[in-house]
Amino acid sequence: MNHEEFSSIRPFLPEELPEVYDRLLANEQFRQVVAFLYPGVPIDAVADKMHSCKDNLTFQKTFMYSFIVQLMERASKGYSFDLSAVDNKRRYTFISNHRDIVIDSALLDVILVDAGFDTTCEIAIGDNLLKLPWVKDLVRVNKSFIVERGLPMRQMLVASKRLSDYMHYAISEKNENIWIAQREGRAKDSDDRTSSAILKMMAMGGEGSVVDRLVSLHLVPLTISYEYDPCDYLKAKELQQRRDEADFKKGPMEDVISMKTGILGYKGRVHYHCAPCIDEWLLSLDKDIPKTEIFDIVAAHIDNEIHKMYSLYPCNYVAADLLECGSRHDAGYTKEDKEAFLKYVDDKLSQITDLPNKDEAFLKNLMFTMYANPLLNKEKATE
Repeated sequence: MNHEEFSSIRPFLPEELPEVYDRLLANEQFRQVVAFLYPGVPIDAVADKMHSCKDNLTFQKTFMYSFIVQLMERASKGYSFDLSAVDNKRRYTFISNHRDIVIDSALLDVILVDAGFDTTCEIAIGDNLLKLPWVKDLVRVNKSFIVERGLPMRQMLVASKRLSDYMHYAISEKNENIWIAQREGRAKDSDDRTSSAILKMMAMGGEGSVVDRLVSLHLVPLTISYEYDPCDYLKAKELQQRRDEADFKKGPMEDVISMKTGILGYKGRVHYHCAPCIDEWLLSLDKDIPKTEIFDIVAAHIDNEIHKMYSLYPCNYVAADLLECGSRHDAGYTKEDKEAFLKYVDDKLSQITDLPNKDEAFLKNLMFTMYANPLLNKEKATE
């Protein structure tokens, strides 16, 4: 395999970067973003610095690393991680629950550097988020590869096979890590479940049995825990719209608003926790499991690993009790915690101002569900 057959979806190669930098620097919107991030710094100085980055990893370390670290200082109570179950000399496909469009993978890159990995990860990103050409350029500079969505059936199969072949190529030949969400789109209610369709796509590439193909990607379930989800009220609003409008379609700017809210909004404490790579578990499976069942079995195992590793915060315990109208979890919070969470929910829901027939009770219940689900799923996984 060579990189040419993936030229429409892969990250840019080092020799392509100078031309892409020039294209970005000529774009007015990109220049506005730069001016916002680096107030008072002349664009020529930024251009010189970009052109000094001869490969994608250097670009990430020069621009993205410090941006994410400073962002987390402003928009969170800090981040922690436990990568003790993985080896920083090996390469993995991190498959995680999906909280935030941008931060999930961007913060993982920072954490991999902090944990002593000598490279970051290539990031799977849906083309529905890349409507603007300059954004598509920027993410491919930043080691992202494109997941093509919304294609007719036959083209979808071709695209899925190419995506799978690319992931196998990135791990085995490029010696990269990969990050991919466990399902398409974020779990709006934080009930994190792995889509067997994602696993089926992964097994289209590689060689040997389904198990051999999955083993060659070295899957690591990764749990991402946010104390507060900046997009919680936007997710609740969308769920009411889906309930009320049979043909609901997200507006062209909705994802952009979610991206901005997710990046800049307050997250509280954030924790990343890796389960062990599932290669050994996969190899221990009964060889006679029917192919039709294997993906569901693997998905359930990944879910269990992700659910076991949640970090829980007082708001999770409060939300579970509010949802159950009980006090089963009251050891996990104080009276003050409960009052603070109720005020938090009211404040967030008050930001929904453009929803016809705003259903306060329904929206509140959704917010409780979002914050309760990690706790309820962890209880089931650790029984």
